[in-house]
Amino acid sequence: MVMNKEVLTKYKKASEISKKCKEFGKKLAVPGANYLEISEKIESKIRSMGADLAFPVNMSVNSVAAHYCAVENDKNILNEGDLLKLDIGVQIEGYIVDSAISIPIKTKNHDNLILAAKEALNNAIKMVKPGIYTSDIGEIIESTINKHGFKSIRNLSGHGIEQYNVHAGYNIPNYKSGGKFKLEKGMVIAIEPFATNGTGRVTEGKSSGIYELVEKRQVRMYRDVLNHIISTYRTLPFSEREVSKNFGRTKTKLALDSFVRAGILHDHKILNEKPGSYVAQFEYTIIVDDKPIILG
Repeated sequence: MVMNKEVLTKYKKASEISKKCKEFGKKLAVPGANYLEISEKIESKIRSMGADLAFPVNMSVNSVAAHYCAVENDKNILNEGDLLKLDIGVQIEGYIVDSAISIPIKTKNHDNLILAAKEALNNAIKMVKPGIYTSDIGEIIESTINKHGFKSIRNLSGHGIEQYNVHAGYNIPNYKSGGKFKLEKGMVIAIEPFATNGTGRVTEGKSSGIYELVEKRQVRMYRDVLNHIISTYRTLPFSEREVSKNFGRTKTKLALDSFVRAGILHDHKILNEKPGSYVAQFEYTIIVDDKPIILG
């Protein structure tokens, strides 16, 4: 599978925007900063630079490993000593760059944990080439994190990426899974190690307010909301917060709940490690080639 030059140009533009937005996010992430304000500033910057969201900004702090999305009127603020995972998705015509960094909030207490996740990602990228088993990538991620005295979160993984599809059917494990899935030239993948001083597993919490279309169906109620979701986001994840700006909080909540019950939408849950623990994450999007193309 050969990457079309026009498509590659879109990926590279999305990558440059992602890099700038992560640096922007680092500057915003200070003690007292509000989650909602940070998220909306980054989301606005992505759009102002000629791209759109591949998914809403995720700000997962401390033992929250993934999928925290600021809600309408969110009062949460960053505190000194926090460890923020900032996960950003940028897309141009559905070509997605999914990337994440860990940001310590005015502390050096998490430096070793951050280093473990970052080094695991760098070591994993060195292995990427056509024909490599994804389980071998998982093995190097886990061994790198273990070497630093931490655990790799086993039930979180990287993933394949396709146009308008953030999670495209196969996983890049964060441990030696024993699977026999091989990477092929031209595949687009996200590798995202999670290092923790907790248990090495996450559990689902409450709804994140992030939803994703899984099946188009005719509905009798809230047809306008569903049509808006399909036309605006297609199959990409979106936030309840954004939809409510068009339809109001009450109608949006009722509509989304009904779509989830009908199997039309998937409701992403907040993913939590053990209370009191910390999680660090790093992520890049990579185009598989003899010399991998690193994005984000």
